[in-house]
Amino acid sequence: MVCFRLGAAMAELEMMTVKEVASYLKMKPVTIYKLAKEGKIPAFKVASFWRFKRDLIEKWAVDESKKNLRPDRVKTTDPAGA
Repeated sequence: MVCFRLGAAMAELEMMTVKEVASYLKMKPVTIYKLAKEGKIPAFKVASFWRFKRDLIEKWAVDESKKNLRPDRVKTTDPAGA
């Protein structure tokens, strides 16, 4: 149990550089800089260097992917069970 909590805490604290985020998202670093500067991706600066929390980047990627779903293509279940 302690190992799981420690693992989750470590993942939450893991920081990524622009180059690492670009590689992870299969994008060019210049695009990551642009998104960070415009506030379109979760990021913060340490001195003059952009840093990204891995868990926030993963959540952002999931959230962004949901924006392109068309409502008529999303499979939903009937809450009444019918």
